[in-house]
Amino acid sequence: MSFIQLENLTKYFNGSADPAVASLNLTIQKGEIITLLGPSGCGKTTTLRMIAGFEHPNKGTIHIDGKEVYNEAQSLPPEKRGIGMVFQDYALFPHMTIMKNVMFGLGKWSARDKKQRAKEVLELVGLEGYANRYPTQLSGGQQQRVALARALAPKPHVVLMDEPFSNLDAGLREKMRFDVTNILRKANTTAIIVTHDQKDAFAVSDRVVVMKDGIIQQIASPREMYRCPKNCFVAQFVGKTNLLTGIMDDDKMNIHTHIGKVTLPEQWKERLETVKLSIRPEGCHLTEKGAYCGVVERVTYGGEYQELYVRLHNEPHLSKEPMLIYAPIEQDVEVGTIVSFNIKPELVALVE
Repeated sequence: MSFIQLENLTKYFNGSADPAVASLNLTIQKGEIITLLGPSGCGKTTTLRMIAGFEHPNKGTIHIDGKEVYNEAQSLPPEKRGIGMVFQDYALFPHMTIMKNVMFGLGKWSARDKKQRAKEVLELVGLEGYANRYPTQLSGGQQQRVALARALAPKPHVVLMDEPFSNLDAGLREKMRFDVTNILRKANTTAIIVTHDQKDAFAVSDRVVVMKDGIIQQIASPREMYRCPKNCFVAQFVGKTNLLTGIMDDDKMNIHTHIGKVTLPEQWKERLETVKLSIRPEGCHLTEKGAYCGVVERVTYGGEYQELYVRLHNEPHLSKEPMLIYAPIEQDVEVGTIVSFNIKPELVALVE
């Protein structure tokens, strides 16, 4: 049996005819790190709050570690669900030392056991030398680790994290993705993380759950999600892409589009008529004698690469979006340059 099971979970808020979360089904294994990813208002935080017991679903069931913590007849209170919560703003008590903040959630534990457990988790998060400091004396990344230590202290069944990296600057954010994942792995803790940032989700997750309008769009590993998005929404939300419409050939591998013939990574299981393709910009490789050719309309520098917006010669009409191609940063490409490229089949996906 799965460690966490959400079955047909549905939530309506007063005054709304549309559900915030609609018939959501999700199973999570012990020790797995799952991220709920989606835009604002997609239902990801509402789902997290229903698991925690802060919101009551209108229907559905929630099982945690074999125990039914919610059904339509009864609901276990948050403090009895075995959940550790890390809030977006960390919610540390400014008047308490780091040690006392971590000990706060240990309830009826003896004073000795509280102190010992707090020392253990502070060591786990690398802050054993900060026990007597106050939250205002720590950096944002250190405060986040204290919040995680406090959540882990009672040995919860699952840790829930709401936008844990949103308050951090870019450099610290990257480091904390690694640190948080490492801490959760060492503790063998099951975790559910909510974020709207694709990089956060991909960096920390075993599986990513993409949501839109309260409905799960796709559940997959970060690699599978990026390379094989299920539909147009997922393809665009988890990274930049080129969406093309085409007609499938009889060989079920080649698609005829307005830019020319595009090859799938493998033969499709059935012959379809009109199809939609997602082509990642890094799948378009500049070369002297490529199968596709066009004029560069715009160049944007992205740091590690250049974004080239290319208007293909066989599609001069402005009604179509130019192709987005990633080019090496050292390559000298200017607006008006004619470029040719090939498309790598492994970065082409058929989407709904």
